[in-house]
Amino acid sequence: MRDLAPYAAIDDFADLGVRAVITTRAAGSFSLTGDDPTGEVMTRWQALRSWLGGEGPGSRFATSLQVHGARVIWHQPGWEGWLRVDAADGHCSAHRGTGLGISVADCVPVFVAHPSGIVGLLHAGWRGTVARIVPAALAGMAERGAPATEARIHLGPGICGACYQVGPDVYQQLTGQRASAPASVDLRAILAEQARECGVQSVTVSPWCTRCDNAMFFSHRCGDSGRQVAALVATH
Repeated sequence: MRDLAPYAAIDDFADLGVRAVITTRAAGSFSLTGDDPTGEVMTRWQALRSWLGGEGPGSRFATSLQVHGARVIWHQPGWEGWLRVDAADGHCSAHRGTGLGISVADCVPVFVAHPSGIVGLLHAGWRGTVARIVPAALAGMAERGAPATEARIHLGPGICGACYQVGPDVYQQLTGQRASAPASVDLRAILAEQARECGVQSVTVSPWCTRCDNAMFFSHRCGDSGRQVAALVATH
């Protein structure tokens, strides 16, 4: 792990003043329910907040208990510190300086940014994909004057279509097609299609698969209990 950087920066939104990143194995696990000592895990979270530029008086960093749903929380100013919301898988903010974070280990981290400074970060597993969490976030942005046609989306490191096999019922829910046996499905391809159906013209996809690139990322399908964190913030 000596040559692996702890943070993999995502530069798709740099010209919009948005910092985006996903941690790697070199940063350690961010799971609060894993085997690592809680003190070490909290130190990693605090270091990530510092990297985002969001640690100190007046700073805001929002996370949540993730439940594989489609609930998207819109964060307003008027608070500071590290907020952990109950039962949500998406975070959005129209206010620069509000950091957003989610944890993943095969599910897809969906980064969303608009030139106005509105940003979103979504945790999309198969349930969230079926529940259309990406269209839900884009609809909320449009209501706030940020149309999907002007938004950019990056689908971060997640399990690839060649590695992700699901049962017939899940396959039908995801694709609308029947299967008589377990079949492979590409979550990021489905999420990209949903985004484009909403009008998003700029969709990029990470080349990394959490299972293929297991030396770099934690993967639930590989038996890992660790989690990496995706985070972004629209800077001031």
